[in-house]
Amino acid sequence: PPAVWTWNAPNGGQFASINRPTAGATHDQDLPVGQHPLQLYSLATPNGVKVTVMLEELLAMGHRGAEYDAWLIRISEGDQFGSGFVAVNPNSKIPALLDRSAAVPQRVFESGNILLYLATKFNALLPEDPAARTEALSWLFWQMGSAPYLGGGFGHFYAYAPAKFEYPIDRFTMETKRQLDVLDRRLAQCRHLGGDDYSIADIAVWPWYGALVLGHLYNAAEFLQVQTYTNVQRWAQEIAARPAVRRGRMVNRNWGPAEEQLHERHDAQDFDTRTQDKLSPAAG
Repeated sequence: PPAVWTWNAPNGGQFASINRPTAGATHDQDLPVGQHPLQLYSLATPNGVKVTVMLEELLAMGHRGAEYDAWLIRISEGDQFGSGFVAVNPNSKIPALLDRSAAVPQRVFESGNILLYLATKFNALLPEDPAARTEALSWLFWQMGSAPYLGGGFGHFYAYAPAKFEYPIDRFTMETKRQLDVLDRRLAQCRHLGGDDYSIADIAVWPWYGALVLGHLYNAAEFLQVQTYTNVQRWAQEIAARPAVRRGRMVNRNWGPAEEQLHERHDAQDFDTRTQDKLSPAAG
């Protein structure tokens, strides 16, 4: 490497148009605001799915205050660098949440923090017992520290990098398989990551590692031999069958089968009336 790094913008591969070495807004763009106190600005990546699943689970539990408007942030087009989005999340990453239920709106960013904020706000999906709560939070923060190796490491070099190199693929494959083994050993001991009860730990980990072993990430199921992680498979399939999880995966999704895409979500009826297969091409 040279003594001083110089940014060569065209060398960023698939994400070159949105990767840059500086923060802040690149353009003025206000965020839309809907009728509900909770305003979510997101995309159905694994980190985005965490929050939409959490909100749908809260609604399924009867927490009407968890009604929300979900607005699509097209990160490939740079929506996350608009001034309105940067005001909610100065790190310019989805998801970002604005809670307008108080006199002064509260911004919440970083997906793990959003889950913890909502669990605390509604006193749900996080155990009250101190030991069980600590165990669940340990797995929540395990995900926050581990998933960058899966996404930015393995996923990038295996699936997205403009050139394939053996060393980084081997390095991050080894770490990804080690992480899957960590999960498999834990899930051999208990039904969910925090113990017997479903919690924000499962909601955080499933969109990454559950999707991976179910074959939904990076087209890498055969390469990673995901079928060998039998306890993770059991857990992933069980969570995937939850109605709130099925709904949460659809919100802010703008790829895949049209019937699984709900670009914006403003009401529970939108799942029946506003998926892309039910809208005209012009309305999409």
